[in-house]
Amino acid sequence: MRTRRRSSARARSQSRGVLAFGRMNARIALLVAAGIAAGCSKEKPPAERPAPQVVVLTVTAATVQQPINFVAQTESSQRVDIVARVSGFLEKIAYTEGELVKEGQLLFQLDPKPFKAQADAAKGQVLAQQARFATAKANLARTKPLAQQDALSRADLDRAQGEYDSANAGVFAAEAKLREAELNLGYTTIRSPVTGFASRSQQRQGTYINAMAETAQLTYVAAVDPVWVNFSVSQNQMARMRSDVTSGRVTMPKDQKFPVEIILSDGTVYPEKGSISFADPSFSQDTGSFLVRAVIPNPQRALRPGMFVTAKVEGIVRPDAIVIPQLAVQQGSNGHLVYVIKQDSTAEARPVVVGDYQGDKNIVILDGLKPGDRVVIDGVLRVVPGKPVQMVQPGAAGEAGKAQAKPPAPPARK
Repeated sequence: MRTRRRSSARARSQSRGVLAFGRMNARIALLVAAGIAAGCSKEKPPAERPAPQVVVLTVTAATVQQPINFVAQTESSQRVDIVARVSGFLEKIAYTEGELVKEGQLLFQLDPKPFKAQADAAKGQVLAQQARFATAKANLARTKPLAQQDALSRADLDRAQGEYDSANAGVFAAEAKLREAELNLGYTTIRSPVTGFASRSQQRQGTYINAMAETAQLTYVAAVDPVWVNFSVSQNQMARMRSDVTSGRVTMPKDQKFPVEIILSDGTVYPEKGSISFADPSFSQDTGSFLVRAVIPNPQRALRPGMFVTAKVEGIVRPDAIVIPQLAVQQGSNGHLVYVIKQDSTAEARPVVVGDYQGDKNIVILDGLKPGDRVVIDGVLRVVPGKPVQMVQPGAAGEAGKAQAKPPAPPARK
């Protein structure tokens, strides 16, 4: 009995040891599996990004036109104020306000009746003086031969001569009064002196017009063919232009006649070109600029006085100019710069001095580039100074940029 009990106790003890060993092995297996899983879950280091693809332009020098744009304003080439010369009641406004009027067209009519009466009275005075003159003339004609024959005294001859001269002067004065009365009568009819657009009437029909007061101002007529275009040139612009001409960077027209093209506010180009006709000899003390005027044909009368336009002054030539796209120029902390690709295909940030714009998309480079330099014109934002780039044809850099901009796919997990 004791032997059986010892055997069963030994069996139970062995069974517990086997279970404990099995549990320890299971724990070890779990730890090993966890270590393997942790090792598999580690991300691989990101691959090095490829060199960015860019489009480059090989710089060349060429002779180009260098127009200069100015903010300008149109002005009537002949604006005439319509002012009443005589006083009277405004009887009629004979034009359509704001519309085109022809030279000699009736604009206003003052009441002519008082002036016609004055003209008739002056005409009567002329007739009276002419009758008096005729009598004095006849009397002198009779007195002269009698005085020569000593039939009349010398005093009678002098008296007859004085009456003749006085009557002659009276006729002259009366005729002058008649002409003045006829002029005043004519001034009651007010016509346009030029062809142009007439402004609104400052006075209404039936108003008494006083020629010596502000009511004499009736309206104005503005001629618009041709039209003047005024713009200002600053002192700095003039100094820079003179420096460029002296150094040979730009050349002027031989006859100093600069064609002027007009660009309207909506961006359309006006079909007629003009030329500069006047430049103020002195600078303004207020603005430090001087006025320049261009004359532009306006047969269709599309340009009106007071319009803001862009005046493009042409005729200036820049020989051996370096022109690149505006998008290639970047603004740095110390000024403008471009990226130049060196012989080893690495990018270099090159500071440049920019000039005037050339068209809508290009700009002139005054200093910093020379013919033969390769300038990045597309893909500039992807360039890193000192790093290599891949030069491609136009259009390919944009697709490559989109592909490079996509985030990398996450690594596969085991």
